[in-house]
Amino acid sequence: MSKEYGADQIQILEGLEAVRKRPGMYIGSTSVRGLHHLVYEIVDNAVDEALAGYCTEIDVSINPDNSITVVDNGRGVPVELNEKKGISTVEVVYTILHAGGKFGGGAYKVSGGLHGVGASVVNALSKKMEVKVEQNGHIHRQCYEKGKPVTPLEIIGDSDRTGTTVTFLPDDTIFEETVFDFDTLKSRLREMAFLTKGIKIILRDKREEEEKVREFYYEGGIREYVDYLNKSKAVLYPTVIYCEGTVNDVYVEVAMQHNDGYNEGCYSFVNNITTPEGGTHLAGFKNALTKTFNDYARAQKYLKENEQNLTGEDIREGLTAIISVKLGEPQFEGQTKQKLGNSEARGAVDSIVSEQLTYFLEQNPAVAKMICEKAVLAQRARDAARKARDLTRRKNALDGMSLPGKLADCSDRDPKNCEIYLVEGDSAGGSAKTARSRATQAILPLRGKILNVEKARLDRILSSQEIRAMITAFGTGISEDFDISKLRYHKIIIMTDADVDGAHIDTLLLTFLYRFMPELIKQGYVYLATPPLYKIEKNKKVWYAYSDEELNSILTEIGRDQNNKIQRYKGLGEMDPEQLWETTMDPEKRILKKVCMNDDAMSELDLTFTVLMGDNVEPRREFIEKNAKFVKDLDKYC
Repeated sequence: MSKEYGADQIQILEGLEAVRKRPGMYIGSTSVRGLHHLVYEIVDNAVDEALAGYCTEIDVSINPDNSITVVDNGRGVPVELNEKKGISTVEVVYTILHAGGKFGGGAYKVSGGLHGVGASVVNALSKKMEVKVEQNGHIHRQCYEKGKPVTPLEIIGDSDRTGTTVTFLPDDTIFEETVFDFDTLKSRLREMAFLTKGIKIILRDKREEEEKVREFYYEGGIREYVDYLNKSKAVLYPTVIYCEGTVNDVYVEVAMQHNDGYNEGCYSFVNNITTPEGGTHLAGFKNALTKTFNDYARAQKYLKENEQNLTGEDIREGLTAIISVKLGEPQFEGQTKQKLGNSEARGAVDSIVSEQLTYFLEQNPAVAKMICEKAVLAQRARDAARKARDLTRRKNALDGMSLPGKLADCSDRDPKNCEIYLVEGDSAGGSAKTARSRATQAILPLRGKILNVEKARLDRILSSQEIRAMITAFGTGISEDFDISKLRYHKIIIMTDADVDGAHIDTLLLTFLYRFMPELIKQGYVYLATPPLYKIEKNKKVWYAYSDEELNSILTEIGRDQNNKIQRYKGLGEMDPEQLWETTMDPEKRILKKVCMNDDAMSELDLTFTVLMGDNVEPRREFIEKNAKFVKDLDKYC
């Protein structure tokens, strides 16, 4: 029986009801990532005041009840009556979508955030919010619950300063998790401080007995950002190249510096908001960089007449760059609105970088020579890698190239149903091949530890048999050849021993995927298997424990006596196929950990990989000393 569909079935959500009904439409998700996005939205409003020249300090506190307080010393949200709505402007800003100084009227030339919906969305998704505005010698306050005012805007005291203080407590009926992570906020606030030179941002965690405080202030702005990202790398030259200017009302800032590594780290921003998918500003930068260096290399005879031009990839090998533009009406494209579409941004960045970089190279011939020589070496390595790359491209049977010989493929041809296990060692690989479901589970055994791609050029990487086997099996290609639509498995599962070597292999594989196939991680196709640590037998019954806590829980339940037989698994090879299936491969019972990437902290993620997997030992030692106290379950690796 069909349901009636008519006028009465059309639902109209008033005010902020739509935000509470469909929060994901406004903040991306109700996960931990969405939770932290609330903080960024309120801080973005304060940063807008800084960009306009009125705010010099922002103070962010995580309170004992896990609420957030953001204090700025800007002009303060206007408290006057809004004649159109008949309520105070403060109430308009915090309760009405698309209301604020970001929609014309001259309040802000540039602004970040959710296009003016930020403050009201945060209010709608909070159990309670309090806004204090210090202005005109008074302190004004209004309180809200779930987006609705519960008090009028009232004067509660006197003040000789100006600014806005917002305190909000996220609604635990909407968010999956309401505990803020200090390090996540620290990474984003540090990035904001780098992108807005001269602003001080303070982060406080008041949840512990001893308050944790971090302060960020960078007079050098994005130049210091490049220094920070390169601090664990050996730089080719000491100077950070800096370009700045305004063309057609687009303000452009670019800072860059090469290191002796092989990975490119170019990060682009629009009005202080990260654009992980790039866009016109990044395209303008790349075009200017490629043209300028080729012109210079030809003029200085670093390239011979019969040699091909350097590609952008050659020139950007080992480059760390920040591209930041600020403009009045940013237009975003792409599924997730993370790609800038304004055509004027491309021309502005191209023009400013071309002119100022040309001048820099002429004034600094020694630096220019080092960059050109590194790019020429990269070009030769790229040519050498071309043949190896061709071997890894997925081809059909008519092309005469089969899948890797040691791959035990699955029979199903629909990638949505298929998964591939990357298994440590031939022994465990043999057990996995016997244990698997042949229809949907493929097994690729990997011998030993794969090459650390953080320390190698592409030609050497593609000469690795294990890496070629993975690329061919996945079917996507790598780097500029990467095509997600050709992925043959929608679950790539790393299955290694629960010991130090297994953890190292996990890290090596994740480094390879992050550097050459990051989209696999971004789109949620990469997982870590979780084999059990213990097998417990008693009276012909069997239990498996995946942690020491679970072992103790089982022993408490069944009783601790001499009839208990406890086996500590040191590796996958100790399990027979039936046990491996039952504990680690059966989709009905197994535990998989999805590997996730946060676009909001890509530069921090890149820095972490460099510290942990790069050549420089000292930063790695410092990282270990700093984080050793947070290690859990160390005994399971011993």
